[in-house]
Amino acid sequence: MAAPTHSPLPTSELEQIASHACETVIGAAESYDHSKSAEWNTSIIQTILKSLIEKTSVTTGETSQPPFKYIVNSTVIQHIGVPSEPEKHGRRGMHSAVGAYWNNEKDGTFSYKWEGAEKKGMDIVIAVTWVAI
Repeated sequence: MAAPTHSPLPTSELEQIASHACETVIGAAESYDHSKSAEWNTSIIQTILKSLIEKTSVTTGETSQPPFKYIVNSTVIQHIGVPSEPEKHGRRGMHSAVGAYWNNEKDGTFSYKWEGAEKKGMDIVIAVTWVAI
């Protein structure tokens, strides 16, 4: 999904931030591990938030803060089957949506699916939402 024109960063940079977070956190994993999924989500979210805050903070006076509040959602979905046999993968059904009442001129959302998760027997879906301060 393309970021709206009022995005805090260009779409390509949002994609890079999300991809880097997923690769950093889950890149070494060979397959879905339920015992690690909560930790993965937390780490992905924290990595993305840190990048967004660092890249968009503006210094005014003695303080530095981004001009947006950020909300990051990370979802890890396990495929049914064995990652080494992708032709035998089944998928669990999933649908996700978000709605908001906000200022369409300043606020927005961006969705991202990390393709690197496919060969590990899972899907990783990221949503980044920003609300102008």
